Amino acid sequence: MKSARVAAKYRKGTGRKPPYRDASLAAAKRVKDLLSRMTLEEKAAQMVCIWRGKAETLVDAKGDFDPRKAKEAFGHGQGIGQVGRPSDAGKGKDARGTAELTNAIQKFFIENSRLGIPVIFHEECLHGHAAIGATSFPQPIGLGATFDPELVESLFTMTALEARVRGTHQALTPVVDVARDPRWGRVEETYGEDPYLVSRMGIAAVRGFQGDRTFRDKTRVMATLKHFAGHGQPESGTNCAPVNISERVFREVFLYPFWTAIKEAGAISVMAAYHEIDGVPAQANRWLLRDVLRGEWGFNGFVVSDYYAITELHHRPEVRGHAVAKDRKEACALAVAAGVNIELPEPDCYTHLCELVHRKVLKESQLDELVAPMLLWKFRMGLFDDPYVDPDQAERVVGCDAHRELALRAARETITLLKNDGGLAPLDPRRLKSIAVIGPNAHRVLLGGYSSVPKHNVTVLEGIRQKVGNQVEVLYSEGCKITADGSWYADSVMASDPEQDRRQIDEAVKVARQADVVVLALGGNELTSREAWSFSHLGDRASLNLIGLQEELVNAIAATGKPIVALLFNGRPLAIQALERAVPAIFECWYLGQETGRAVADVLFGDFNPGGKLPITVPRSAGHLPAFYNYKPMARRGYLFDDVSPLYAFGYGLSYTAFAIRGVRLAKKSIPRDGTTRVRADVTNTGARAGSEVVQMYIRDRFSSVTRPVKELKGFRRVFLEPGETLPVEFAITPELLAFYDIRMKRAVEPGEFEIMVGSSSRDTDLETVVLIVR
Repeated sequence: MKSARVAAKYRKGTGRKPPYRDASLAAAKRVKDLLSRMTLEEKAAQMVCIWRGKAETLVDAKGDFDPRKAKEAFGHGQGIGQVGRPSDAGKGKDARGTAELTNAIQKFFIENSRLGIPVIFHEECLHGHAAIGATSFPQPIGLGATFDPELVESLFTMTALEARVRGTHQALTPVVDVARDPRWGRVEETYGEDPYLVSRMGIAAVRGFQGDRTFRDKTRVMATLKHFAGHGQPESGTNCAPVNISERVFREVFLYPFWTAIKEAGAISVMAAYHEIDGVPAQANRWLLRDVLRGEWGFNGFVVSDYYAITELHHRPEVRGHAVAKDRKEACALAVAAGVNIELPEPDCYTHLCELVHRKVLKESQLDELVAPMLLWKFRMGLFDDPYVDPDQAERVVGCDAHRELALRAARETITLLKNDGGLAPLDPRRLKSIAVIGPNAHRVLLGGYSSVPKHNVTVLEGIRQKVGNQVEVLYSEGCKITADGSWYADSVMASDPEQDRRQIDEAVKVARQADVVVLALGGNELTSREAWSFSHLGDRASLNLIGLQEELVNAIAATGKPIVALLFNGRPLAIQALERAVPAIFECWYLGQETGRAVADVLFGDFNPGGKLPITVPRSAGHLPAFYNYKPMARRGYLFDDVSPLYAFGYGLSYTAFAIRGVRLAKKSIPRDGTTRVRADVTNTGARAGSEVVQMYIRDRFSSVTRPVKELKGFRRVFLEPGETLPVEFAITPELLAFYDIRMKRAVEPGEFEIMVGSSSRDTDLETVVLIVR
């Protein structure tokens, strides 16, 4: 072949440098030239990835690069598109080890593929790089509680750096699913139940990962929006189940965060989801991936499959499958036609690409279309020109002290005070002789899913002991277990032994009686709320009650008469009516990351004033679902013998001080449909401590061509105020915030009256309303 002769001449130092090797040319020109030189087999190779197969093809038992294996597996010289999670090679690599491994693998593919095409390394970065030694901060549901996009951008800027210095190019993050069913085990991976909040956090995460998308300084990585789309409201709350919603709801709730992250932040990659929408699985959904994503939105990045999801178009024994393809070949054809650029994580269905082209089931031009954007970003990331990383830098940067402090800040801002009767919190160590720290989460590492082993881990017990030192005696009892011991990765989840739990409860009561105050750490763990990726690895629940004998523990400790501060650690909202009745002070902590104990101690003893707000409604029970706040006017009529309201509302959260939000007013009370105005309010710290409040703006179209939610979050701002200080806050009201999909399914602003509500939560009692006329 002519292209092979040209490549051979270049390698021998003869002939002219091919244009794709010329760094001075525009990336698009380099892609066009490279594609023209590629064989069908080389194009197909760019559309596959290897992950667990590294052990057989790229690394030895220690996880180090094995040139012999690599030659045997990839001696054909066609290369490969991506290598998944190099940090998990062997038993896991530290920062230096990962950098050395990615350099070695990259060098092999550049020097041993005919055209020297580099690979992309992808990693999981849900709440920090999921790799040994990396900095771990709160799960996204906790970050949602911060209502602080600037903080989120800083955290993912840090994560991008820690991942990039180890050789990573693509993060399979952020999750911008909107979580509308708390039974679903992946709630912790989301920023909550509201599309606007999720969109602002998603935009911040993408900007943190990608920066200005030039990648010149090798500190950023490509972001991947997932799971496209609608994953957060699966049928019966079970992972990957069908999503049965109307197109209008689909567009306004579930597509909105993806659209804004592409439009405003330029997300480069999107991951197609596992589930079906109206009978069509996402991996085979041309309307979703071509008409909407690429056609309507103008997305020009690339789509990756979720792990093994193309196989599931046919059948996968661990999960069944959609049965829309009779075999893997047909699954391959469907995914290509829909527009999935690359199959993750292993070569399976896309191994049939060449055969399907030869049989004329597919056209080579279809492969060209899907390969081109992936090559484009390999050029734009500089992988053809400067593909290696510095292991010394990786060792210096990953898990450094500055990153630890940022993780601590995030953990502090996440903590949400739900109840504080009598001002029990904060605790004053000068007035205490002893504290009993009790509960199954009191001395447990609590990171949640998609985690590894960070350099630091501080439990609640350790944090409290470090804080009070010798000043206060700190007693400890586990109290009971939530489940038998296990990990997020382990398939089986075993219930704890009730007899042993009751013995532990008796012991905990003895400990509590010796203390002046009890800190009770409860909730869930990594086994009770997680991704259900197979029949044997489940994480969705039919109940939201505290698991095991935790309620018995609560009642037993409460019966001692000791004051109790409860700390909840969980990946989903829990139905805690019994706890709410029994204890005076409750904090929702979600999962706080590696600095859990330090953050809890800072808040518990008043060194930091909590300001978190609920990013998702806390329902009274699973029977109260759905419980999201932005429901339609005819919903929530009521229940016989029960309260239809949530236990704690979206946007709710207390402080050690108090705030008043008054004087809500519009700059202009009437605007045309394409006009803008501003709403203003004055926020005053009426308490005795400095603290922060999240001022929230909600909008409702009073009368419309289609039904609209009773209120929708359309703006928020966190403000910090000294005691007695007043600060004006204002929000812009633009056509974008007033628009919705009308009776013709066109996004438009309809004339009429709009209620503009400003306050401290989504509860009507916490909001002041003014009316805007749109003419």
